[in-house]
Amino acid sequence: MKELAGRLTALDPDAGAAVRVIAYFDRLSESRAGLEALVRGAAVLAGVPARLVDTERRVQVRVEADGTRRDSGAPPDPGWPSAALAPGGAAALWLERAEAAPSVVDAVILERAAGAVRLVLDRTRGRAPVDDPALVETLLDATAPEAARLHAARGLGLDPAAPARALAPLDGRPRIVSGRAGAELPAGRAGVGPAVPVLDLPRSWAQARTALRFTAEGTAQDPGPRVVHADELGGVALLADLVAPGAEPPPDVQALEAAGASTPWLLATLHAVVATASLRAAAAEVNVHHSTLQDRLSHAEHLLGWPLRTPQGRLRLQLALAMRHLART
Repeated sequence: MKELAGRLTALDPDAGAAVRVIAYFDRLSESRAGLEALVRGAAVLAGVPARLVDTERRVQVRVEADGTRRDSGAPPDPGWPSAALAPGGAAALWLERAEAAPSVVDAVILERAAGAVRLVLDRTRGRAPVDDPALVETLLDATAPEAARLHAARGLGLDPAAPARALAPLDGRPRIVSGRAGAELPAGRAGVGPAVPVLDLPRSWAQARTALRFTAEGTAQDPGPRVVHADELGGVALLADLVAPGAEPPPDVQALEAAGASTPWLLATLHAVVATASLRAAAAEVNVHHSTLQDRLSHAEHLLGWPLRTPQGRLRLQLALAMRHLART
């Protein structure tokens, strides 16, 4: 192939380059390269950023011309050269080139890379899960027979050998997404379970529901993350077994509620203190001067009854804020 490419280059540079592109992606496919490697190959060969967008499977990969991955939430420009992963499908591989029509080499890059990407997606992700509440419920039910859960997984287009994770939105039905990569999350608060084999999805679902309890609205009166990943909680997740929703809150939570009711800035300020690396960073987070933050902390210490500028006091505050979320109904 290398000799053929050399001969063709002497006759037609585009033809020689096209043969080299074909050989390149053949080698990547034979080595079972992943999506990022394939998109990177397209970007480097084309000399412009390349982007894979498969909304249905919730896959987005963007690589710069120098091989650096740098994803973007902006939609692709319809004028960029692209190749659909399937006839008539919305998923496509794009080259971020301003010209309206691709060159011969661009067309070969897109055709070979898109074909290789399609094979990887079919092998690792299957088709996108169907929104069938009954099948989802069966798959997340730990008491359902294994055969029934496997049948539900196949009905949802999930590969039983591939990882998947459960999502627990606050307002909406449970969801399952395939793959280990991040997924497009529903609007509002949500807990995200760990990536597990399909038959372990009831465990992912249970942990997603626990993670949901640690979420917040992200407002001044309910500060905190709107999305929480269960596998990032660590030992803090054990608190969920100790604080029952709707029960009488622990004393530190009651102190937080009373202080927050009388001082509008208090909860957001205290969250910034435990969520940032330093008091100066916390002051920047709530957009106040460092001296103002110190005054606020003095006032908060008086209201709460414990110090907030010691390691022990900050840990107590962090636990109190977490338990405040858990104590809600």
